[in-house]
Amino acid sequence: MGDFWVFGYGSLIWRPGFAHVETRRARLYGFRRSLCVRSYRHRGTEQRPGLVLGLDRGGSCVGLAFRVPGGLRDEVVTYLRERELVTHVYLERMLPVSLDGGERVSALTYVVDRKHAQYAGSLDAEEAAGIVSGAVGYSGPNEDYVLNTVAHLKGLRIRDPWLEDVASRLHSPG
Repeated sequence: MGDFWVFGYGSLIWRPGFAHVETRRARLYGFRRSLCVRSYRHRGTEQRPGLVLGLDRGGSCVGLAFRVPGGLRDEVVTYLRERELVTHVYLERMLPVSLDGGERVSALTYVVDRKHAQYAGSLDAEEAAGIVSGAVGYSGPNEDYVLNTVAHLKGLRIRDPWLEDVASRLHSPG
């Protein structure tokens, strides 16, 4: 088994948590980054859910692709499954991504399961900001998650106008 790629679009960008030997900017077509997953533990509670990112159908998403040595496949896939599939709101898929420079590779990717109870659907920026604002879970305030993601994306010169709109609404009331 040779090297393989993992596509990151949210917290995997700033906290991959697994060994890799190369990181490249990449675009996944057919899915967009969206705050479409209700969080009942890490960024919210059952009584006051927060929102975390998922890859939802439509559009495209620029993120990072991480090349993992084939010898670490089992270890990395086990880690990612423990991290991403806790509540099974994500579906594990091998999908084609375009790396910077045009090369296309197949990457391990986690997309939202629209049939799952945690799927929040397509929200506008105002609705998403209202849900995020004030939600706190085991991993801290939901606002921190959104603002940290936007800051890391900007640092990588990756624009996400919708997520930036959500973040700007967290800074100013109403």
